[in-house]
Amino acid sequence: QVQLVESGGGLVQAGGSLRLSCAASGRTFSRYIMGWFRQAPGKEREFVAGITRSGGSRQYADSVKGRFTISRDNAENTAYLQMYSLKPEDTAVYYCAADSLHLATTTKTTDYDYWGQGTQVTVSS
Repeated sequence: QVQLVESGGGLVQAGGSLRLSCAASGRTFSRYIMGWFRQAPGKEREFVAGITRSGGSRQYADSVKGRFTISRDNAENTAYLQMYSLKPEDTAVYYCAADSLHLATTTKTTDYDYWGQGTQVTVSS
Protein backbone atom coordinates (compact mmCIF):
# COMPACT_ATOMS: atom_id res chain seq x y z
CA GLN A 1 0.00 0.00 0.00
CA VAL A 2 0.95 3.64 -0.39
CA GLN A 3 -0.01 6.87 1.32
CA LEU A 4 -0.42 10.06 -0.73
CA VAL A 5 -0.29 13.68 0.43
CA GLU A 6 -1.08 16.61 -1.89
CA SER A 7 0.26 20.12 -1.41
CA GLY A 8 0.66 23.37 -3.33
CA GLY A 9 -2.94 24.50 -3.65
CA GLY A 10 -3.98 28.08 -3.06
CA LEU A 11 -5.65 31.20 -4.44
CA VAL A 12 -4.47 32.60 -7.78
CA GLN A 13 -5.79 35.11 -10.31
CA ALA A 14 -7.07 34.01 -13.70
CA GLY A 15 -4.13 33.55 -16.05
CA GLY A 16 -1.80 32.62 -13.22
CA SER A 17 0.16 29.45 -12.53
CA LEU A 18 0.37 26.90 -9.75
CA ARG A 19 2.28 23.65 -9.18
CA LEU A 20 0.72 20.86 -7.15
CA SER A 21 2.79 18.11 -5.55
CA CYS A 22 1.83 14.61 -4.46
CA ALA A 23 4.25 12.96 -2.04
CA ALA A 24 4.05 9.17 -1.74
CA SER A 25 5.30 6.88 1.00
CA GLY A 26 7.27 3.68 0.51
CA ARG A 27 9.93 2.43 -1.88
CA THR A 28 7.67 1.14 -4.68
CA PHE A 29 6.39 4.43 -6.10
CA SER A 30 7.60 3.50 -9.58
CA ARG A 31 5.19 0.53 -9.63
CA TYR A 32 2.16 2.84 -9.68
CA ILE A 33 0.53 4.80 -12.43
CA MET A 34 -0.46 8.21 -11.10
CA GLY A 35 -3.44 10.39 -11.81
CA TRP A 36 -4.79 13.81 -10.89
CA PHE A 37 -8.52 14.36 -10.43
CA ARG A 38 -10.56 17.35 -9.34
CA GLN A 39 -13.95 17.91 -7.79
CA ALA A 40 -15.88 21.18 -7.71
CA PRO A 41 -18.79 21.73 -5.29
CA GLY A 42 -21.88 19.85 -6.45
CA LYS A 43 -19.95 18.13 -9.24
CA GLU A 44 -18.66 14.62 -9.84
CA ARG A 45 -14.97 13.94 -9.42
CA GLU A 46 -13.36 14.23 -12.87
CA PHE A 47 -10.13 13.11 -14.47
CA VAL A 48 -7.50 15.77 -15.09
CA ALA A 49 -4.23 14.03 -16.02
CA GLY A 50 -2.49 10.67 -15.82
CA ILE A 51 1.06 9.37 -16.15
CA THR A 52 2.57 5.90 -16.54
CA ARG A 53 5.12 4.29 -14.24
CA SER A 54 8.26 5.67 -15.88
CA GLY A 55 6.63 8.88 -17.11
CA GLY A 56 6.81 7.83 -20.75
CA SER A 57 3.11 8.31 -21.49
CA ARG A 58 0.78 11.09 -20.38
CA GLN A 59 -2.93 11.68 -20.78
CA TYR A 60 -4.97 14.86 -20.25
CA ALA A 61 -8.58 15.87 -20.13
CA ASP A 62 -9.55 18.03 -23.10
CA SER A 63 -10.37 20.90 -20.75
CA VAL A 64 -6.76 21.18 -19.54
CA LYS A 65 -4.75 19.99 -22.55
CA GLY A 66 -2.08 22.52 -23.47
CA ARG A 67 -2.30 24.27 -20.10
CA PHE A 68 -1.45 21.55 -17.55
CA THR A 69 1.56 19.23 -17.40
CA ILE A 70 1.76 16.08 -15.28
CA SER A 71 5.19 14.75 -14.31
CA ARG A 72 6.84 12.51 -11.74
CA ASP A 73 10.18 12.09 -10.02
CA ASN A 74 10.45 8.46 -8.97
CA ALA A 75 13.68 9.10 -7.05
CA GLU A 76 11.76 11.56 -4.87
CA ASN A 77 8.50 9.55 -4.73
CA THR A 78 6.61 12.60 -5.97
CA ALA A 79 4.14 13.40 -8.74
CA TYR A 80 3.42 16.93 -9.92
CA LEU A 81 0.76 18.88 -11.75
CA GLN A 82 2.03 22.12 -13.28
CA MET A 83 -0.88 24.39 -14.14
CA TYR A 84 -0.60 27.43 -16.44
CA SER A 85 -3.18 29.90 -17.73
CA LEU A 86 -5.59 29.04 -14.94
CA LYS A 87 -9.27 29.79 -15.41
CA PRO A 88 -12.05 30.25 -12.83
CA GLU A 89 -13.56 26.96 -14.02
CA ASP A 90 -10.39 25.21 -12.80
CA THR A 91 -11.47 25.94 -9.22
CA ALA A 92 -11.83 22.64 -7.37
CA VAL A 93 -10.30 20.33 -4.82
CA TYR A 94 -7.49 18.48 -6.59
CA TYR A 95 -6.69 14.87 -5.66
CA CYS A 96 -3.80 12.65 -6.62
CA ALA A 97 -4.36 8.93 -7.02
CA ALA A 98 -2.25 5.81 -7.53
CA ASP A 99 -2.80 2.31 -8.86
CA SER A 100 -0.47 -0.68 -9.27
CA LEU A 101 -2.78 -2.92 -11.33
CA HIS A 102 -2.85 -0.82 -14.52
CA LEU A 103 -0.03 -0.15 -16.96
CA ALA A 104 -1.78 2.39 -19.18
CA THR A 105 -3.26 5.60 -17.86
CA THR A 106 -6.97 5.47 -17.05
CA THR A 107 -9.60 8.14 -16.50
CA LYS A 108 -11.86 6.08 -14.23
CA THR A 109 -11.88 6.92 -10.54
CA THR A 110 -12.72 3.29 -9.73
CA ASP A 111 -9.47 2.12 -11.35
CA TYR A 112 -7.38 3.83 -8.67
CA ASP A 113 -6.93 2.15 -5.29
CA TYR A 114 -5.14 4.92 -3.38
CA TRP A 115 -6.09 8.58 -2.93
CA GLY A 116 -4.71 11.63 -1.22
CA GLN A 117 -6.74 13.99 0.97
CA GLY A 118 -6.97 16.73 -1.66
CA THR A 119 -5.75 20.32 -1.94
CA GLN A 120 -7.92 23.35 -2.75
CA VAL A 121 -7.25 25.39 -5.89
CA THR A 122 -9.21 28.62 -6.25
CA VAL A 123 -8.91 30.81 -9.36
CA SER A 124 -10.37 34.30 -9.10
CA SER A 125 -11.76 36.32 -12.02
